[in-house]
Amino acid sequence: MEKNPHPFTIEHLTDKERLLLVHKELEDGFHYVHSYTKSVTFFGSARFKRLDPYYQKAERLASKVAKELNYVVVTGGGPGIMEAANKGAYEAGGKSIGFTINLPHEQEDNKYLTGKVDFNFFFTRKTLMSFAAETYVFFPGGFGTFDELFEVLTLVQTGKIEKVPIVLVGKEFWQPLDDIIKSEMLNHHKTIEEEDTHIYTITDDENEIFEIIKNAPVRN
Repeated sequence: MEKNPHPFTIEHLTDKERLLLVHKELEDGFHYVHSYTKSVTFFGSARFKRLDPYYQKAERLASKVAKELNYVVVTGGGPGIMEAANKGAYEAGGKSIGFTINLPHEQEDNKYLTGKVDFNFFFTRKTLMSFAAETYVFFPGGFGTFDELFEVLTLVQTGKIEKVPIVLVGKEFWQPLDDIIKSEMLNHHKTIEEEDTHIYTITDDENEIFEIIKNAPVRN
């Protein structure tokens, strides 16, 4: 998909023009996704720098996935964890894809992409990222990472997508969230079922994460 030459003027589009742009982003995105058979998507903060342990872990894991499994590595195409994963795959000689987003304060694409799709709308981008992988790997992040996580959790919980593995990397970061989910959602307010707490896996073990990715079934 070509980059929108005027990415910040979409608020001036008519309703019909918006619908046409949404349709084009979805159509182009699904066409692009179908050109790859196996992939793993990395999510996480754009703020982590290269010396951060999470950055280095994402880079190592993506490198191993690309080199040993020949999986396509997919990210949002920006800095931080996204750059780390793309860098690992790129330098391992693998395919390194970015689903990039046009923002008012434009975030530059990282330099480790072998291909990309540009989006103007978060929801179209999120839709494609939710249908584009055999495994989803979530590193610590902010509001955007949590938004993407709960989108995928909801899709699996409601059966809208297959029960794809969801890995949360970093017990120190994710355990408090797991505690709230179990104490408040499950036990106190009973807004979820026991089986819903098994949709995701929290771990720091790179070998365990690699085995989860390796053994994940190929999605339809």
